[in-house]
Amino acid sequence: MEPYYVHDTCVQMTELVLPQHTNQLGNLLGGQLMHWIDICAALAGYKLNGRVCVTASVDRIDFHTPVHLGEVIVLYATVNRVFNSSMEIGVRVCKESYADKTQIHSNSAYLTFVCLGEDGKPVPARQVVPETEVEKRRFEDALVRRNSRLQTP
Repeated sequence: MEPYYVHDTCVQMTELVLPQHTNQLGNLLGGQLMHWIDICAALAGYKLNGRVCVTASVDRIDFHTPVHLGEVIVLYATVNRVFNSSMEIGVRVCKESYADKTQIHSNSAYLTFVCLGEDGKPVPARQVVPETEVEKRRFEDALVRRNSRLQTP
């Protein structure tokens, strides 16, 4: 398989936070955000491989600032690194204001997905090539996170 560049895996999703997405305080439910993060990451894996990619694990989701009812969020996902059939996908979430054209980083997440064949079994995933310094750092950091995950009982 020919390698893809990290930027070729980018997926952007925009969501409007509606009442059914919020808790009693009017803040976006963590579970709803996790659902959107999972979808965005799955699409990045699918974009890379042209195959179904499923969630194997979620390393972490960081909540930097609350997201409120009526706000717009934009999710950005990219495949940071491919191992064999598994890949680390990073998702960055920003609150976006259309009025003043600003974005505030609200959440970050790292997920591991597995590429599946038509029989539902893992198959080798297409490799990604990092080009920029940021992509190269994320590529190296993904290996550190993977090694840590594999050492945890």
